[in-house]
Amino acid sequence: MTGNHKDKSITRRRAIAVTGGTVAAGGLAVAGYQAAFADSGTTTTDAAATATTTASESTTCMTLMSSVTEGPYYLDNALVRKDITEGKSGVPLTLRLTVVDATDGCTPVKGAAVEIWHCDAWGYYSGYTTANPGGSAPAESEDGSTANDKTYLRGYQIANANGVVKFETIFPGWYTPRTCHIHLKVHTGGQKEDGTYEGGKVNYTGQLFFADDIAEEVFTLEPYSKHSGSYTTLDNDMVYDGGGASSGLLTLKAVHKKDPSKGYKGFLTIGVDPDAENTGAGSGGGGGEGGTPPGDAPTGTPPSGAPSASASS
Repeated sequence: MTGNHKDKSITRRRAIAVTGGTVAAGGLAVAGYQAAFADSGTTTTDAAATATTTASESTTCMTLMSSVTEGPYYLDNALVRKDITEGKSGVPLTLRLTVVDATDGCTPVKGAAVEIWHCDAWGYYSGYTTANPGGSAPAESEDGSTANDKTYLRGYQIANANGVVKFETIFPGWYTPRTCHIHLKVHTGGQKEDGTYEGGKVNYTGQLFFADDIAEEVFTLEPYSKHSGSYTTLDNDMVYDGGGASSGLLTLKAVHKKDPSKGYKGFLTIGVDPDAENTGAGSGGGGGEGGTPPGDAPTGTPPSGAPSASASS
């Protein structure tokens, strides 16, 4: 990476993955959509786009989806911030996620901490910039942004009274052998202190996914188009199981229908059990990263210290 770098890496206890759940689209998802976009001038027409599902479908809220492993690129930092781009270029993505208690009538989980992390437009993760994303991509050091390669595209947000969190990020790229995705953890019981989140437990570890047609269109744009190779579709992904919203598939709304470069808004409602906890971090079977990690990607438990800012492919 080039440019000025300020080390924002923060060490705390590693969060552990546990069983939680994602809510399928339905009556609950409609309410989550309206609440999530209330601060961005959403029109009645926008909300009505998801109103065709029946109220009975909201019963899927009570079915918890098994957690998946956190993958090989997790870093144990705890930065609470809405904008996680750190100067990374790409198609803008606004994520609005609603956390509900699936064991208590899907009531909002106020104070839940949602943590996300994902790769940049070329398939690189902060802290692991020497890991080859597969295909043909520029070396990460050639990216002229001023992003800190220890923390870009990583962060926490704390749910409001409606259980809603909002992130400003970019549309993720891809790396072999995975489809386009965002990693996610939901924490409860901790607290925000000096811009970081401390304590508590992890109730859910999962991934968010993107429709193939939208992802493939985005990847024709700059800077994504500089990464060429064989993209893995949802049907061929080793983690996504085809369950739609209940498996983490985001609902996406284009900011400008005729110009995908203007960005997208994405939403999903996530059902968790706030009392659940499990030590499944890094475990295999049933939906981790799957297959062989790209290039020299690290496996198992990430190192306690992130690679230096000068690391490059």
